[in-house]
Amino acid sequence: MPRNSGQVRAGAPDPGLDRFNTAPPAEAEAALLECFGSRRWAQRLAAHRPYPDIDALLAAADEAGYDLPPEDLAEALSTEVSPGLHDTAPHSAHLALRAAHAAYECRFGHVFVICLDAFEPAEQPDQVLAGIRARLGHDPDQERVVTAEEMRRLARGRIIGLISGS
Repeated sequence: MPRNSGQVRAGAPDPGLDRFNTAPPAEAEAALLECFGSRRWAQRLAAHRPYPDIDALLAAADEAGYDLPPEDLAEALSTEVSPGLHDTAPHSAHLALRAAHAAYECRFGHVFVICLDAFEPAEQPDQVLAGIRARLGHDPDQERVVTAEEMRRLARGRIIGLISGS
């Protein structure tokens, strides 16, 4: 939803948050499942509405993410798609990325996830490859922690997109 130069005036109502807060529970849960694929997480966030502001919603999302048992994180991971390359990238780059994803999935048993919100599109393929290479050296417990944090970061960005309508 358009905002005045990307800013909301202090004290001004946020129409996207208002729509989210007043949506029927099933609709709110479905929207949240698009942000993070755990039903328990989505139900928890939907049940605690209304949120006074986006920061409160994001804090609740983080807290719900930290409290997830491994099976709920696995459920969320099962809905994720590994980041790829643009169709115009060279064939060799696609092959290298597929091989890296396969090695990661073989080692850890789930897709590789990484939040690329802080990077320009041209930087993202290099970040994905560097991330996979670095994280292949993790032990499974260490990678579980990193993966959960990346999932929380992805969820935050998606929630902001959901509320802002972008």
